[in-house]
Amino acid sequence: QVQLVESGGGLVQSGGSLRLSCAASGFIFSNYVMNWYRQAPGKERELVASISVGDFTNYADSVKGRFTISRDNAKKTVYLQMNSLKPEDTAVYYCNVRRLVEYWGQGTQVTVSS
Repeated sequence: QVQLVESGGGLVQSGGSLRLSCAASGFIFSNYVMNWYRQAPGKERELVASISVGDFTNYADSVKGRFTISRDNAKKTVYLQMNSLKPEDTAVYYCNVRRLVEYWGQGTQVTVSS
């Protein structure tokens, strides 16, 4: 079965950095677009970044220039490097893949203090 397990969240001061990881299993990782979403309290879940099979990347305007998504197909892992973090980046971050249905990880909390 498909499993997505996020890690790397935590508490960081404004301007700091974190790297999130998402370990995938149960499907041919290299064949799929991988996504990072986030959901802040009281807000809808939003797409943060995507990476295609050919390593093309796409970012939400709010994170462009600060976040970098990457993948390691040998390790079946997708990463989100987050730099210059702001308090408004505080959210639960989720890994996502769409096959016939969507699959989500359990999420990892990122808290940025001002």
